[in-house]
Amino acid sequence: MEAISPEALGWLTGQVPIVAGGPASGPQREPQLKRLLRFFVRWRWVLLPSIVVGLVLGLAATVLMTRQYASTVRLEISRDAAKVTKIEDVQPETSIGDQEFYQTQYGLLQATGLAERVAADLRLPDNRGFFDRFGREREFDAAGQLASPTAREAKRTGLAGEILLDHLTVAPMRGSSLVDVTVTTPDPALSQRIAAKWADDFVAMSLERRFDASSYARNFLEKRLEALRGTLETSERQAVEYADSQGIINLPQAPGTQEASGEVDRSPLTEKLEALNQALAVATADRIAAQSQLAAAQRPDASAEAFNNQAINDLRRQRSEVSADYAKTASEFGSAYPRVKALADQVGQIDASLNTETARVRTLLTQTYHAAAAREGALAAQVAGLKGQLNDVRQRSIQYNIFLRDADTNRQLYDSLLQRYKEIGVAGSVQDNNIAIINQPKVPDRPVSPRLLVNLIVAMFTGGLIGIALAAALNQIDETIGDPESVRSRLGLPLLGALPLVKDSEPIDELDSPRSPLTEGYLAVQANLKLATPHGTPKSIAFTSTRAREGKSTSAIALARLLAGGKKRVVLIDGDMRSPSLHDTFGISNSAGVSNLLAGSHDVGAVRHPTKWEGLSVIPAGPQPPSTADLLMGEGLHELVARLLTEFDHVVVDSPPVLGLADAPLVSAAVDAVVFVVEAGVTRSGAAASAIERLREARANLLGAVVTKFSAGRQAFAYDYGYGYGSERIAEAA
Repeated sequence: MEAISPEALGWLTGQVPIVAGGPASGPQREPQLKRLLRFFVRWRWVLLPSIVVGLVLGLAATVLMTRQYASTVRLEISRDAAKVTKIEDVQPETSIGDQEFYQTQYGLLQATGLAERVAADLRLPDNRGFFDRFGREREFDAAGQLASPTAREAKRTGLAGEILLDHLTVAPMRGSSLVDVTVTTPDPALSQRIAAKWADDFVAMSLERRFDASSYARNFLEKRLEALRGTLETSERQAVEYADSQGIINLPQAPGTQEASGEVDRSPLTEKLEALNQALAVATADRIAAQSQLAAAQRPDASAEAFNNQAINDLRRQRSEVSADYAKTASEFGSAYPRVKALADQVGQIDASLNTETARVRTLLTQTYHAAAAREGALAAQVAGLKGQLNDVRQRSIQYNIFLRDADTNRQLYDSLLQRYKEIGVAGSVQDNNIAIINQPKVPDRPVSPRLLVNLIVAMFTGGLIGIALAAALNQIDETIGDPESVRSRLGLPLLGALPLVKDSEPIDELDSPRSPLTEGYLAVQANLKLATPHGTPKSIAFTSTRAREGKSTSAIALARLLAGGKKRVVLIDGDMRSPSLHDTFGISNSAGVSNLLAGSHDVGAVRHPTKWEGLSVIPAGPQPPSTADLLMGEGLHELVARLLTEFDHVVVDSPPVLGLADAPLVSAAVDAVVFVVEAGVTRSGAAASAIERLREARANLLGAVVTKFSAGRQAFAYDYGYGYGSERIAEAA
């Protein structure tokens, strides 16, 4: 709560500072709390009745108010629906902490459509008693005058929905996904029925929104699938027709080879070329092997073992054996021996057989080489021819492959949409829900309003505000200075003292008693005057006021008596020559006085009168001159005061009032100090401020103000706290 500014506080309490002079004369600011407290105490006769009236009206309103019953249903709104299937829903998922999601749900709970649906389900639009209970029967009757039954039903349903929304509150629980929906009506059973139906319809509407979203997606996908089906058929037909026109024939790829080759179908030429390439590779290998064997057989150093021939190997073994036998026999019997000759012939026959077998093998190898070379050449020619044909087919297959890719793309898109269509169909039929009813509403057994204590507090507060406003208005209207503190805030003068109101006796008689409150009050004034200047109590002092009969004469007499009681020589002068009063108070003659002294027709001794108080003398006003202002305007009064101070310690002047006369400023200019007298509850701050301004213009030395006729019981505070009327409090007041 912001602190009340001093300006606002001044307006409230009616104590707007009034600057009566220059910068040094500005008003003193008192504590805000003190000003407020004083304001409240002063106007308690307005504030307290306002609060009491507010309490009475609050109590009466509570008794007359219709009892309201509240029924609450608690819902849990999860960010994600329970996944009955693993298929994603059409609606996007909500991220953790997404407050927009929950705000949307709270808004949907208070949607007009939901309210009208609940009203229709409970058949409230046709229930006149429902509208009567909420004071809307006129609108019900007005809707019944519509010509169209549909319009009547719609109008009444809308009115019923408005009533329900006016009596519904949605209260999310902080830090959770729980939310309380409360319905408050005059009927406890109706509150429970509305709350229960509200929760059920909210869950149903949530499911319907999900289903509608899935239904829309299915309808959209159906149209897209139908269009893609036609596009796919067209692209496939184009590919087939082009292949037929160009003679392009592709064979299906063998299972397991499609991923490796990257092709779906293969041309027969490709298959044949691969087979011929394999046969050509084999023929080339055979030709190389035959050529190698033939070259080895034709070398002079080639041996029969190189051919790896079994017959040659056998002949060589026989020749080795026969040669060994020949050598052995020849060594024993000689070359002429018949057996030796026979063995020599046998060796020759074996050599002939070896030469014959070797020649046959060479011939066979030559034939094998030529056959392999011929086969290799034939296969190479066939492969070269197939390559030319395959290049021609590939040139013609470019457009065909374009048609195939277009058909494949359309087929993939069609398959993916078909799969999504099936998933949405399954997800839409499952009816996932992310809203759960935690606590069902119950029929309330006690009303939630009106609440007596709350209503009384509000009524008391309202009454207090009205009372404060009324008191502030009265305070602004009332310009009178009601208490001593107003002297500082309104007039900008130091407060010298506050004098109590004397009811049962005359103020002069009260001054005869040293223990009377009035005497003690003037003792405080004397003490403050003594401390007001560095030199103590001023030598010459004048008492004046805004208007007559404010207590300035009594104050002048009281101060003069107190000063005289302090063993001082004091002279009291009646400076009010228009309406003198001191001669009546002291019972002396007014035939000669101040007017005579100023006119120069008498001396001081002739007009001075002693009093019963030692040290105090009185000079009455004397006869009223033709022009008092002319008489005071000269230097006569200054000279009179100066002459009196040669004989007396103090000169106290009972000055005339300020407003309407020129006398008081002239008198104030002739003395050392001026005390301004204010009658409590009577003197208006505006008039007093004007009077003070006139005194300042006359260069009067205003020491402060004295508040007279102050009744502490009627004002804001009992002012004996600071301006006590006991002798023990004089020092504190000073």
